[in-house]
Amino acid sequence: MKVELQISADIDEPYIVIHTSKITPEINQLMELFQSSGNVITVTDNDQLIVLEPSEIYMLRMEDERLNVYCQQKKYVSGKRLYEMERLLGNGFMRISKSTLINLKQISRVESSFHGTMLVILKNGNKDYISRKYLPAFKHYLGI
Repeated sequence: MKVELQISADIDEPYIVIHTSKITPEINQLMELFQSSGNVITVTDNDQLIVLEPSEIYMLRMEDERLNVYCQQKKYVSGKRLYEMERLLGNGFMRISKSTLINLKQISRVESSFHGTMLVILKNGNKDYISRKYLPAFKHYLGI
């Protein structure tokens, strides 16, 4: 795949044009990546579609085969998979277990726990354990 970058003072907002002979999985992936760069997350509450900004999200957790999105006072459901949300949300979020992703700016405190794990407590009171697999990256983030 060729990539070309053009810089022009006349352009106010960047835009992307893809020239292709056919839609492939790779092209679909690129389109999804660039279309989602606005960082708007859609979730559902009963039958209503709710639009969230990443800063409103405290934690995402897979529970009973559905992705629950925890905000300050409310829990929503997303139709996306956890790995998709991890890609959409980017650097401000970190996976702490196979089933949980947290907003690093919403951490209230971290406590040591049994068997080498740690418990993270968010500003909204939600809690989850950081599994040993993800603990080194989390400690690196904290600088310990």
